[in-house]
Amino acid sequence: MDGLKGFPEAIEAVYPQTAVQLCLVHMVRHSLNYVSWKMRKVVAADLKTIYSAATADEALLRLADFEEAWGKDYPTIVKSWRSNWERIVPFFEYPPEIRRIIYTTNAIESVNMSLRKVTKSRGSFPSDDCKRVGQPTCAFGQMASVMNGSSSSHSPFFPYMKN
Repeated sequence: MDGLKGFPEAIEAVYPQTAVQLCLVHMVRHSLNYVSWKMRKVVAADLKTIYSAATADEALLRLADFEEAWGKDYPTIVKSWRSNWERIVPFFEYPPEIRRIIYTTNAIESVNMSLRKVTKSRGSFPSDDCKRVGQPTCAFGQMASVMNGSSSSHSPFFPYMKN
């Protein structure tokens, strides 16, 4: 959801019970864009006290501490965290074991990038059906037999599935 204007609102409109959470790694990276190289480690450590807090209430206290320490020098960072707070808070509803997994969307982005790389390097697919299964050389007739199970041999597209 990060960086896609209006997308969180669209998700919430369609799925009202959805909790939309921002990627904390992206929040920190965005924040550090306003910090000199010399001060990055110190500011990043203070930001970490916010997202590593045990509860949302404690995190809000840490944000207040951050604002007190850095608000004059970096008002944009404080404003960003405060304006996005409702999209940060869902993170604190999960236990620490789950938080380690969901604090970033980088794993999902990595999978998407790998898929784009594979499909882009294929050049062209003879049909949309072949593109859906990622086979650049399939013939539509072969696809149809794979999908409807009309062949008795093993499928070249799904080796563990009988046609």
